[in-house]
Amino acid sequence: MTARPADIVLVGPASIDRYLRADGAPPDLLPGGGALNMAYHWSRAGLPFTFVTRVGDDHPGVFTEFLDRHAIVHGDVVVPGTSASIDIVMRDDRQPWMDNFVEGVWSGFELDAAEVALVSSARCVHAVMVDVVMAEVERLGAAGTSDGVAVSADFLSFRHVDLGRFSRTMSAVDLAFVGWPGAVDDPTVRGIVGRARDAGRRAVLTFGSQGVLVVDPDGERWVPVDAVEVTGTTVGCGDAFIAAFLATLWSDGSASPDLATAWADRLDAALDAARAAGALATTWLGPLPADAYG
Repeated sequence: MTARPADIVLVGPASIDRYLRADGAPPDLLPGGGALNMAYHWSRAGLPFTFVTRVGDDHPGVFTEFLDRHAIVHGDVVVPGTSASIDIVMRDDRQPWMDNFVEGVWSGFELDAAEVALVSSARCVHAVMVDVVMAEVERLGAAGTSDGVAVSADFLSFRHVDLGRFSRTMSAVDLAFVGWPGAVDDPTVRGIVGRARDAGRRAVLTFGSQGVLVVDPDGERWVPVDAVEVTGTTVGCGDAFIAAFLATLWSDGSASPDLATAWADRLDAALDAARAAGALATTWLGPLPADAYG
């Protein structure tokens, strides 16, 4: 579906998940990437948004068929070159082993003029923060392009960023998400919290079955979660959590004048929806339910 002026814009990589097979048969190729997973969840939730991404012309149908099937609004996503991809092996414990990431058409990514205009006119933008996307968020923030836009960002497991880069990027971000893979008392966690608060920003840090740490200008709050038995895999939990959180936070459409109002009105509801979505994702055998792929 063709892009149109959007209240909400989602920016981030779509990649080919190349599932390697033990029998040596050709790998299964599925559309993947955190931003694409977010797009799926938002389409299911009925949240109106436009997806800004890039895919190569080597396997365009892997992505365009998925986007069309789920009525995901997007612009011209196919460009000459190789799609980003990663090799995945599902281990005996149903957790993924990932290696051999190929950046492909995301090397040197920049938003085009139409996409910059889309971002500048949006109410809120969510970005999945690989390095090239961070650079674009910083560039638009420095230029004032995203002034008045509520910008949220998924810093993933913090593997693409250190605390210095986080501080610089947070000057252009209003709400950060971090899926921390370690202990709650890790010094880096305290650094993330401190820098978010020093900047007067908000952050949501998830710690799997341990709980969620919410940070805002008023302080920090620990939110427990109910641990569930993992009958599938945890690979899709983070994307499901963030998608549900933001879909609930922005559920009032353009009626909410700013992030602070939405936060005050719907933070608890957003946390409830996000925890439920993360728990549901543990029942899937991949990052999305099997029927998402047709």
